[in-house]
Amino acid sequence: MKPSLQLKISQQLTMTPQLQQAIRLLQLSTLDLQQEIQEALEANPMLEVSEDSPSETDNNDSDTPASESAADKDTESDLPDEWNEQIPVELSTDSDWEDTYQSASPPSSGSAPSDGDMGDFESADRSSESLLEYLTWQLNLTPMSDLDRALAMALIDGIDDDGYLRVSLDDVITSANEGRAIDAQELVEMDEAEAVLRRIQQFDPPGIAARDLRECLLIQLDQLPADSEWLQETRLVVGQYLHLLGSHDYKQLMRRSKLKEEQLQAVIRVIHSLNPRPGSAVAFSEPEYVIPDVLVRKERGAWRVSLNQESMPRLRINNDYAGLVKRADNSSDNTYLRNHLQEARWFLKSLQSRNETLLKVASKIVEYQQDFLEYGEEAMKPLVLHDIAQAVEMHESTISRVTTQKFMHTPRGIFELKYFFSSHVSTASGGECSSTAIRAIIKKLVAAENIAKPLSDSKIANLLEEQGIQVARRTIAKYREAMNIPPSNERKRLV
Repeated sequence: MKPSLQLKISQQLTMTPQLQQAIRLLQLSTLDLQQEIQEALEANPMLEVSEDSPSETDNNDSDTPASESAADKDTESDLPDEWNEQIPVELSTDSDWEDTYQSASPPSSGSAPSDGDMGDFESADRSSESLLEYLTWQLNLTPMSDLDRALAMALIDGIDDDGYLRVSLDDVITSANEGRAIDAQELVEMDEAEAVLRRIQQFDPPGIAARDLRECLLIQLDQLPADSEWLQETRLVVGQYLHLLGSHDYKQLMRRSKLKEEQLQAVIRVIHSLNPRPGSAVAFSEPEYVIPDVLVRKERGAWRVSLNQESMPRLRINNDYAGLVKRADNSSDNTYLRNHLQEARWFLKSLQSRNETLLKVASKIVEYQQDFLEYGEEAMKPLVLHDIAQAVEMHESTISRVTTQKFMHTPRGIFELKYFFSSHVSTASGGECSSTAIRAIIKKLVAAENIAKPLSDSKIANLLEEQGIQVARRTIAKYREAMNIPPSNERKRLV
């Protein structure tokens, strides 16, 4: 077979570096995009942050840009006369601040910080520490022998975030006796480990280091004043009949404990005042900050969609560096500047494309879900990615990238863009109802139910069918579990 030359015409999609950058910026969240912009500013000298904010740009037509606003004047007029004095031009170097300016809270002789201020300081300082650190801090303040302190540290290490002891005393004793002398007098016994455990159970928060829920509640009851109302009855119910209380078998519980209905109600109120997860009162979790990408507000009867200009810095080309680029110069310095200028232009273009796509998709979502903004979750319409993709003439994968980790600020709260997409269920009239609206209706029905006779999944399905929404019982159970709503037998309460 002889080699030969052939001409072939074909079409293929080429992912240029510029297109890859645009797609990558499109799927980044606001916090990730801010980091990407910061890295671009550090790597590319052609990029710089524009100092002019949007508000300053809009107010450039003002004749007196430095003039005071009416609100500022009203605020100044409300202040006492001594606060309206002008700042002196010259001050002597030995003058004090209090000699020139009024103090916001003049100190009184012998004054001390109030208990409330000290409590706020302690709580603010404690919020940054973990449960392990908090228990260790209390252990260091407790006088113990070296052996007991080692046992206490082993027990504290076995406490989970909820405050329960997840290691057995046998394992702790075995670990403590490893490597020790064979002399029986030096070995750790069970009663010694239990004594150390009871010492830890007196730490704050109440109920810490319990091995099960019953012990956790009993520890908290033991720390209540002895003359507390219904204390003995509550100990009886928690100590012997907690399983009946958990299954809401109130008739059997009243028969065995010989308590009347009013007395059992009082006991349940005491139990509800206890904390079944004592570790949650101290456990610290890092806050998750959400910066909305899109702002939605109603103006003159119409819903307006705009980008959050405060969420990211405004970039521009540095004119000083851009002016150094020479067209006919092929030196290494000029090539360096030319390449960075081209990268800066593509980066700005990708950012502009991201903002335009995000605004276009968000506007269509608001157009579809105006009833939700007006009336709430029960008015949510069914919506899928294909509907928005067809409306904005884009691919579904692009819509998926735009709506992932992007948030919209509305008068009803901050929602992820994907929140507005949901499947649908057919109605009796031939229409459609979104799953989000069905969840809202289920939550409303459960909130208004009779606590003595809660609604079962079949009853909720029948109530929805009366409203023209055909939903199977299994679907109701799935939606209920997704909203962390317990079944009817666990929602039963005494009247």
